[in-house]
Amino acid sequence: MELLLDKDIYNKELMESISNKSKEALTILYENTSSQVYGFALSIVKNHHLAEEIMQETYIKIYNSASSYKEEGKLMSWILTIVKNLSFMQLRENKYKINTTDDYINNIQDSHNGFKEKENKMLLEIVLDILSDEERQIVILYAITGLKHKEISEFLNIPLSTILSKYNRALKKLKKHMEVIIHD
Repeated sequence: MELLLDKDIYNKELMESISNKSKEALTILYENTSSQVYGFALSIVKNHHLAEEIMQETYIKIYNSASSYKEEGKLMSWILTIVKNLSFMQLRENKYKINTTDDYINNIQDSHNGFKEKENKMLLEIVLDILSDEERQIVILYAITGLKHKEISEFLNIPLSTILSKYNRALKKLKKHMEVIIHD
């Protein structure tokens, strides 16, 4: 069964199943959203182990509070709000200031298909290192979770024009950095 995050009827049935403690429904949700959840958590905490922990906590929270999901918004936005809250809570609790290292990037688990290729790991390392927190979140939300700029604007509570300019600025930074790497 394929998860269609933009199909309201399917999401309603899926969330009802999860609220009735269906582990199969939770597995379907996990299989279809774990890369996005992991990527967004990683964009905030910049630490593989914390991102994994946040991802696990996210699905536990979804399982335990599926009945509180309101159909007014998009399911993915609701999930990413949980990720964001857990990520910032984890940062506050641990007061982490994480540096990315080669070991850190190379230890990213292959279960996250979007990050298993060597080139993708290298790009992820660059994104984590050279972009500001806000730019990194915008790029990750757009590239990995598939949210539209308008949805990112609403999700982060930042004007659309600011999202677009920060996204374009981030892409220019990445392109410039990649050009330097290629010429070296």
